[in-house]
Amino acid sequence: MTGIEGEAGTPDTPVIEFRRVALTYPGPPPVHAFRPCDLTVHRGDFMTVVGPSGSGKSTFLNIVGLLDAPTAGTYLLDGIETGALGDGDRTALRGRRIGFVFQAFHLMPHRSALENVILAMVYCGVPRTERPDRARAALQRVGLGHRVHALPSRMSGGERQRVAIARALVARPSLLLCDEPTGNLDSVNAGTVLRLLEELHTEGMTIVLITHDAEVAARGLRTVAIRDGVLRERVTVA
Repeated sequence: MTGIEGEAGTPDTPVIEFRRVALTYPGPPPVHAFRPCDLTVHRGDFMTVVGPSGSGKSTFLNIVGLLDAPTAGTYLLDGIETGALGDGDRTALRGRRIGFVFQAFHLMPHRSALENVILAMVYCGVPRTERPDRARAALQRVGLGHRVHALPSRMSGGERQRVAIARALVARPSLLLCDEPTGNLDSVNAGTVLRLLEELHTEGMTIVLITHDAEVAARGLRTVAIRDGVLRERVTVA
């Protein structure tokens, strides 16, 4: 039994555990996109990830998000060894355990906020009859209960990102994985989104946030830096 269908791991089970995880693209010459790394992210952590362009941040996100499989090492998500899973089980695990928030929002433009959030539950095993109420509750949680029928084109960037966060939360994932979530926002909307993420963290959500912005990175409990595919823990952000 993989545990994919069940509840998240126990409070003592790390959400993310890397054991010498690496990713190398075959050559010639081979490209070492992510060097062997040990990493543990515990339940309730808020970790930010920084690094220059081309450093390996996207590769790290793809590995954590089960979009790319490492070529070496072991990656456990909620205690589940992801390398032992077939494609279907990896997709199911990703859908149930990881909520994604992207810089570009990736909302369907001709669907309402409510419909965008409902669609996120289609592949997560949520019964059809439960989806509208759960979607409304998620939108209410991000402060958009009054905008459930609005189209993305009628929303500000900050509102669209909050819809994306609601969509990420609605399956009740173990991990919120954010890729430059404030990158397309002005300072006011960015502040609103960051305060929302901090509130979610206070409520117990585990968050990994990738950013190039040192001020955004400083909002996390801990920061790791990636350069040339090498990940290192940082005590402070320069």
